[in-house]
Amino acid sequence: MPVLTPISIALGFAFFGAFIHLRPYVSWLFGIMTFSGALKLRAAEFGATIRRPKAIFLFLAATHIVMPLIALFAASLGFANTDIVSGFVLLFSGPTAVSGFIWVTMFRGDKALCLTLILLDTILAPLVVPGSVLLLMGAKTAIDMSGIAFSLFMMVVVPVILGVTVNEASKGKIPSLVCPYLNPLSKICLMLVIAANTSAIAPKVRLSDPVVWKVALFCILLSCAGFVITKLAALAGKCGGEKGVTLFFSGGLRNISAVTTISVAFFPEAAALPALLGVVFQQTISAIMGKLLIQKPKDEYT
Repeated sequence: MPVLTPISIALGFAFFGAFIHLRPYVSWLFGIMTFSGALKLRAAEFGATIRRPKAIFLFLAATHIVMPLIALFAASLGFANTDIVSGFVLLFSGPTAVSGFIWVTMFRGDKALCLTLILLDTILAPLVVPGSVLLLMGAKTAIDMSGIAFSLFMMVVVPVILGVTVNEASKGKIPSLVCPYLNPLSKICLMLVIAANTSAIAPKVRLSDPVVWKVALFCILLSCAGFVITKLAALAGKCGGEKGVTLFFSGGLRNISAVTTISVAFFPEAAALPALLGVVFQQTISAIMGKLLIQKPKDEYT
């Protein structure tokens, strides 16, 4: 991931005339990615987690109340451009990333809790994302709430429901057969989605513009803050051990590809900058923050 995303963005900038033709198919490409990840989700793992919802409430409070407010406050201080501020609010209102499951598994977190958060946050995204932007930005930016909600529903919610249904109905047999082929395909789709989204704003982005580098710096700082906030939320709620690891990565990682797609489709070009630049650093920041704030199991080194 730290390699694929910068390459995809570079391709989008260098060959924007070619990748712009993929824009009408971005939702379908993203749906394939979501479906591939959802095939690994099992509904049976959610029951015990739902019955003890403290960690879920902590996650929702940290990621969908505290972080959007911090993003709004910081971006408002740093930028006069309302569209850029909206982009940061949008970025930190997005759902948790499916890739968080990889990090949770690596650091021996609570996998059932992680899957529950991914599924719940994904299903709530069509309401939470446009609602957060509308509530925090109000009339300062034009928002097509129904368009955003429908797009997220088709790109994220429907593929997740289909993936979980297929996994449950086949008792895991179909995923074991198709995932070895879908996994590399989903990586290709990810590269195409990022390149296509980049191509839409590439002609209007100037890397010599200091604002671009300032946005990148804010992306790094706010992404680090996201991990710290969920770490503090876990400590405050006395969710240590496996649950603390899960809250840390689930709260720190966002589905930036979905946010980028939404920002390019429904917001001015400047609003797409935070998501576009944030996707470059997210996985690297996750690795660094995990190393600094979470103790990796010793047997992972052997």
